[in-house]
Amino acid sequence: MSAPERFLERLTLRRTDDPSWVAARRQAGAARFEAMGFPTRRDEAWKYTDVRRIAEGDFALATDAGFDAARFEAQRLDIDAYRLVLVDGVFSEALSELEGLPDGVQVEPLSRALSANHEAVGGALGRLAGVDFSPFTALNTAFADEGVVVRLAPGAVVDKPIYVLLLSRANGQAVMSHPRVLIEAGARSEATVIEHYSGEAEAANFTNVVTEVLLDRGAIVDHYKLQEAALTDLHVASIHVDQSRDSRFNSYNLNLGGALVRTDLVTDLNGEGAEAAYNGLFFVQGRQHVDNHTLVNHNSPRTFSNENYKGVLDDRSHGVFNGKVFVKKDAQQIEAYQNNANLLLSDRAEIDTKPELVIYADDVKCSHGATTGQLDEDAVYALRSRGIDEPMARALLTLAFVGEVMDKVRLNVIAERVERAVAGRLPERFNLADLVETAEAIQEA
Repeated sequence: MSAPERFLERLTLRRTDDPSWVAARRQAGAARFEAMGFPTRRDEAWKYTDVRRIAEGDFALATDAGFDAARFEAQRLDIDAYRLVLVDGVFSEALSELEGLPDGVQVEPLSRALSANHEAVGGALGRLAGVDFSPFTALNTAFADEGVVVRLAPGAVVDKPIYVLLLSRANGQAVMSHPRVLIEAGARSEATVIEHYSGEAEAANFTNVVTEVLLDRGAIVDHYKLQEAALTDLHVASIHVDQSRDSRFNSYNLNLGGALVRTDLVTDLNGEGAEAAYNGLFFVQGRQHVDNHTLVNHNSPRTFSNENYKGVLDDRSHGVFNGKVFVKKDAQQIEAYQNNANLLLSDRAEIDTKPELVIYADDVKCSHGATTGQLDEDAVYALRSRGIDEPMARALLTLAFVGEVMDKVRLNVIAERVERAVAGRLPERFNLADLVETAEAIQEA
């Protein structure tokens, strides 16, 4: 039995009461996945990422959403937000908190939206992330029966973040989940949406998530993807964004966990004045592998994109960045900037980076670049000359390197969590308070 056939065997355990249009999409996803199979390193888009750990895995499907309350409190962000929780892909009503949503704002688990057969959900679901995008989106389409639907009426402004927490358990049996996230932002609406992937340290599961974001005219969405799953988890994500005139999408893609991580982020700027900002950070060590593929399609004139990804790699970790900006023939007077900078803390760490510009218009402002290097020894020496020992000096410079991205993060609870995670994984396991105190002392000197 082939790997795709083995995965699709689990489909018999999924819902049998789907509306006809859902069943048809499942069948289309399953057929496409079986035809494509898992990608190999012979495929250009997967040249540096080997997914055999997924293809050869034996993953069950979770059937309940039980999670220890004490561990839940330790995993979740301490933030005032509308919260929806999935445990191994199963909705947990007990851990969710959706009371008091403003008028014109709908947040509910995908299963309820599918059961109600909402016509609006059916029209939007799968519109951006089709089964042909990758084998993993096809696999998600076949299996997805849970996730999150966020719908904002025109002019609706959400007063606090919408927090989607996706937890991974360690149950002895590895499981797979295929959540689907759909965000529809009406004209001039505004919201902050957090996708947070976390879980128990011993978890070794496979999460395959697809997120679709549709922004109507003038809508603004801040989207956070904070990925700090167990260092044995496998994680594949696909984020697809459609932007209308004068809309703005701010992406914060922050990767700290996972053994094998792949994220595809695709934005189509389809109306004049649309803006997309990509802010990315990945901090990896051991034998972690993180692969970020981004694509911005400037389909209309006078659109703007700005992308800044930073990677910090230690031990024998491996990072991949492939960013492409595509400018169509009639997309004149656009601006597009792209940068990827990487810091290697070990001689054995490896990064493959490939920024790309494809331009078919002649009146544009575009630039891209990539840098890879180690800490500046002159800067280390300058700090040591002020009485700071070498490990502390290197830790300070590493935090300063990631600071350019973290300064853009608007939610302090996320910025501090990432900074503490980075500080805690540096040599000597410095805590953030010590580093901040030392930095302030340097500034005062």
